[in-house]
Amino acid sequence: MASHSSTIKFSSVLLRTLHNTLQQRTDLESQLRRGPLQIKAVQSMVDEAQAKVNAAAKTLKKTRMTADEKQLQLQSREAHVNNLQGKLNTAASNKEFSLLKDQIAADEQANSVQSDEILEVLERIDSCEADLNRSQKKLEQAQADQIKRLKEIEARLEQVRQDLARINEQLAVHEADIPAAVKEDYRRLVDARGDEAMAPIEQDSCGGCYQTLTTQVLNQVMLSTLTHCPNCNAYLYQA
Repeated sequence: MASHSSTIKFSSVLLRTLHNTLQQRTDLESQLRRGPLQIKAVQSMVDEAQAKVNAAAKTLKKTRMTADEKQLQLQSREAHVNNLQGKLNTAASNKEFSLLKDQIAADEQANSVQSDEILEVLERIDSCEADLNRSQKKLEQAQADQIKRLKEIEARLEQVRQDLARINEQLAVHEADIPAAVKEDYRRLVDARGDEAMAPIEQDSCGGCYQTLTTQVLNQVMLSTLTHCPNCNAYLYQA
């Protein structure tokens, strides 16, 4: 379009309107793209809560298995003590009797230690059950929040879709006023750069790339002549 920049009229009012409308479209499209990310973020909170429940359940199961193993060991030792005590009455000598008594004392000491360990494990089970209960409640809360949040997100996205459809309709109306000689170039720029295809003049500079503009360029824009920024090629218009 450089060859037409000094002859084709393209009012700043129309360019400003097109730019504002394109910016609105860009913002709405960005909101739509964020929708799946927001949904994913909500799901990740539920997944995290579920992972904590799974971990707590696994710890509880492992702790219960430890308690069961220790109780079986205790039962086995207690049975062994009972067996040794039965042998006391049939000891063939004082030496054998003394050995049996020492073995019984050692086993009973071991059983006492084992009983203390079992109590500690049972206390850990209580703690694990409490942790699991808290984790389950947090999961339930996360799931409830997810349902609420997803409804809010979907309602917002539906509104964004409606707004986007309205903006596209408005854009089509405004684009119908674009001079025929410019439409092909306009479409090419907008398809490639979106709302960055045009920029307002701000303090004698391009509002898109901040390039300082010459007096000639500024005068062309003031005369509503189609003018590209010599640096970024955006359509220029008076803010």
